[in-house]
Amino acid sequence: MNMHGLNGIETCRLIRSGFDIAIIMLTVRDSEIYKVEALDAGADDYMTKPFGSPELLARIRAALRRLPQVASGLQTVRVDDMEINFAARRVTVGSKEIRLTPKEFDLLQYMVSHPNMAIPHTRLLQSVWGPDYGDEVEYLRVFMNQLRKKIEKNPSTPKYLITEPWIGYRFELRQDAN
Repeated sequence: MNMHGLNGIETCRLIRSGFDIAIIMLTVRDSEIYKVEALDAGADDYMTKPFGSPELLARIRAALRRLPQVASGLQTVRVDDMEINFAARRVTVGSKEIRLTPKEFDLLQYMVSHPNMAIPHTRLLQSVWGPDYGDEVEYLRVFMNQLRKKIEKNPSTPKYLITEPWIGYRFELRQDAN
């Protein structure tokens, strides 16, 4: 929290806005107000000094368990006639390359990396747009609608980008058994 230049809260917000990584704040400040501020800024955990190494290691393991588990080296995902190339940030449906905005691609990438599970609106917003977002459900709906128009054959009855009523959205990765 007490760093030269940017303080710990500003640093946490910057990191959280661009990366989905575990953040544990280590500080001498033990006031509840600082803890709340750090957690609201995107920290996953908050520890006050002094602390023991075994506790710190246990908290690191717990924070890492909560991170999305993406197969290491995952470069390309193919579903039916759609191909998503994460390294090149390109999506192809059939033989046609689909142009996505950076946020549309980030949204799709996050959903594909969490297949077949309902992702709450708040988690999607904060993971893709940053910790200051979470209540902008209508904003997310607009992006999801645009993304469906670009990758779904029939956007009104989507096959991949499924709405989970009162929860959020799910990327359906299972293929039809024929």
